[in-house]
Amino acid sequence: MRITNNMLVNNMMYNMGNNLERLDRIQQMLSTGKKIATPSDDPIVASRALKMRTDVAEIQQYKKNVDDAGSWLEISESTLSNMGDLLQRVRELAVQAANGSMTQDDTKKVATEVEQIKKQLIQLSNTTYGGRYIFSGFKTDQKLVDDAGLYNIQVETLVPNREDIKYEIGIGDMININVLGSELLGGVGAVGTPPKLVEDLDNFINGLNANDNTAISLAITKIDENSENILMIRSDVGARTNRLELTKNRLMADDTNFTKLMSLNEDADMAEVIMKLKNEENVYQASLAGGARIIQPTLVDFLR
Repeated sequence: MRITNNMLVNNMMYNMGNNLERLDRIQQMLSTGKKIATPSDDPIVASRALKMRTDVAEIQQYKKNVDDAGSWLEISESTLSNMGDLLQRVRELAVQAANGSMTQDDTKKVATEVEQIKKQLIQLSNTTYGGRYIFSGFKTDQKLVDDAGLYNIQVETLVPNREDIKYEIGIGDMININVLGSELLGGVGAVGTPPKLVEDLDNFINGLNANDNTAISLAITKIDENSENILMIRSDVGARTNRLELTKNRLMADDTNFTKLMSLNEDADMAEVIMKLKNEENVYQASLAGGARIIQPTLVDFLR
């Protein structure tokens, strides 16, 4: 086959283009730090990268869910703690009033303080988190009780319509984050009816105003019942909080492991890339030098 000068030039340009393309690919790896720039560079690495990125994104979302759930439970526990402290104060007042040494004026003064504590308990029953009422079940946009201390909504506590707000904190792993107001305050839970806690306080206040020692003594038992209920609910909230802490630790470990695997799959070995870069630079420079020799002869050279 007759080799023409035009064929030499075309082959030279083709080979130089290939060398330059390989050099460009290595330079991209060096600048991005990634093994591939497009899925076609290595389909297997690309498919693994997509799967691992999905896994890491899921873990990140689960971590956000855990943080949000933890904040909800934290404010719930704080509110329950305050309610327990208020009931403890009411019990102290009831014990003082039940010893029979107080006059009617004294018991009325105690009744005034208990009335203020009742109002504070009503306010705590309508505690919000992020603009949502935490004890109102699914109806987080509505108060649990009104200013008079009556149920403003009905919160369903029976399965299958139980109004537990659940967060997904893992694959198939759900946790309920709320406390149902009707279980917290007691009573029948119907709209317009008083919670047991409020009703017991009203009976105590009436007994104080009437200086009825029997009603005052009975109030101690009722207060203990409500305090025990709040303590039991606080224990449940604490157990869920501990579970969230364990889940958060596991997710942090998973995040670290999956991020490491993703890095091993995607990130380029910089030492190897630099060596390849120098090699491709040498090849390209050699091709340029060879090409210069091919196109060096001119028509003048043939006329000599």
